[in-house]
Amino acid sequence: MTIKKSLILAATFMATLSSAHAASLHTDWEKFQAGRAMHHLSADGQKAMVDVLQARDLLSQGKVDAAIPPLYDAQKRLAAAGKDNRNFVAAESQLQPVPQRPAPASHKPSTGTVTWIPVGGEFIVTDTLAPEKKAAAQAANQQLKAGQTQQAQQTLQVVGEDADFIVALAPLEQAEGALNRATVFTEGRQAPQAVEALDDLLNGVVFVSDDFFAQAVPSKGQASAKKSQ
Repeated sequence: MTIKKSLILAATFMATLSSAHAASLHTDWEKFQAGRAMHHLSADGQKAMVDVLQARDLLSQGKVDAAIPPLYDAQKRLAAAGKDNRNFVAAESQLQPVPQRPAPASHKPSTGTVTWIPVGGEFIVTDTLAPEKKAAAQAANQQLKAGQTQQAQQTLQVVGEDADFIVALAPLEQAEGALNRATVFTEGRQAPQAVEALDDLLNGVVFVSDDFFAQAVPSKGQASAKKSQ
């Protein structure tokens, strides 16, 4: 084999290796992006919202007795979410709601400084997104609503960094108050009033961008450093 031919083969091999490495890096980056987005959510907060939606559905059907267990579970999980290190304290006026998911007309802004809990997330699907990626994002959103975080993360590997992730924040004190009212009404077999209380809870949720949330919540290392000061 001549020196010239050896150099050509070596160059071809390096080019192939570089392409494969680049593809591998891109895949790893997509997995990292999906994992980073999922990591921001509170597991207990997500489950609490799933319980709330389940209870509301049962109450709207007049199944009062069946709605009591998920309401009790929601109370426990919301209390646990209040101790999660993914929470942050701020006035609602400091938040930057995303235009894709504006607050409903019945939204009642929280007053003063409150604790915000990341209770859910959603991937924004645009018309320019490829059909397979759009379908994957929509499937991931359904999984997130069901509290299936790990499954959503796997589904999102198809989407990668081509979809924007937004975080649903619930004001802890306001949510706990609404949930307690709903529980009392349910125990008193007053389904319409219980549904109204749960609607107050759901209408209090505010959606912000993943980037805003990442800036609002300090990392575990930063939080530990502040406590040690």
